[in-house]
Amino acid sequence: MIVKETKLKGCFVIEPTIFDDGRGSFFESFNKQRFNEKTGLDVDFVQDNQSFSQRGVLRGLHIQKNEFSQAKLVRVIKGKVLDVAVDVRENSSTYGQHFSIELSGENNKQLFVPRGFLHGFSVLENDTIFSYKCDNYYNKASEDGVIYNDKDLRIDWLLDKKEIVLSEKDIKLKTFKEFTK
Repeated sequence: MIVKETKLKGCFVIEPTIFDDGRGSFFESFNKQRFNEKTGLDVDFVQDNQSFSQRGVLRGLHIQKNEFSQAKLVRVIKGKVLDVAVDVRENSSTYGQHFSIELSGENNKQLFVPRGFLHGFSVLENDTIFSYKCDNYYNKASEDGVIYNDKDLRIDWLLDKKEIVLSEKDIKLKTFKEFTK
């Protein structure tokens, strides 16, 4: 496995070693010991989640706050997304900056999003299956977020504005300035 830290400290791109032969392919999608060695982190994932979406769906930008904060290891099983992490750790030198990467069932890349980050993704292909591990349990009362088209964050979601499909919850999210007050 190849692990590279992004420009956002503690946020890593992970590329598995893939073994191909005449039958197909195999790769280890997660190994706690290798993950901890390569990242220098000791993360204990406790919950796995999965979503199924069509092109144009945009989920995010979400965060769990306070004692329910979550680190995530995200990947795409089938299809393709643009995955986005935004650093909102108060004393971070990259506060307010974002990192984005295309994750797909073809490239099998993963993104580790540490606690203290907003997270979201736009779906770039129909019938996309998105999967992620969390190191803390979901708590509805602790959820928060920032609207996907915030003018200060200026994230290019790789979708035409009229393609974007949002949940009722995501339509009502705060601006980045409102979030940081």
